[in-house]
Amino acid sequence: MPGNNRDRSPWYWLLLVPIAVPLMTFLYNATEPTLFGFPLFYWLQLAFIVLGVATTTLVYRMTK
Repeated sequence: MPGNNRDRSPWYWLLLVPIAVPLMTFLYNATEPTLFGFPLFYWLQLAFIVLGVATTTLVYRMTK
């Protein structure tokens, strides 16, 4: 479709956040603190999933 620049929206740059953040190993290179008995690594992985879902939802809604 001519004139449709939705694929060049700057909102798509936000999709790099859930890719780049889990690659920063200094964030989860520890066992403390624990959350409900789970070490940092495990609950932080779940937080990365939530970050990915939230970012994808935001980008989808802003570019819809």
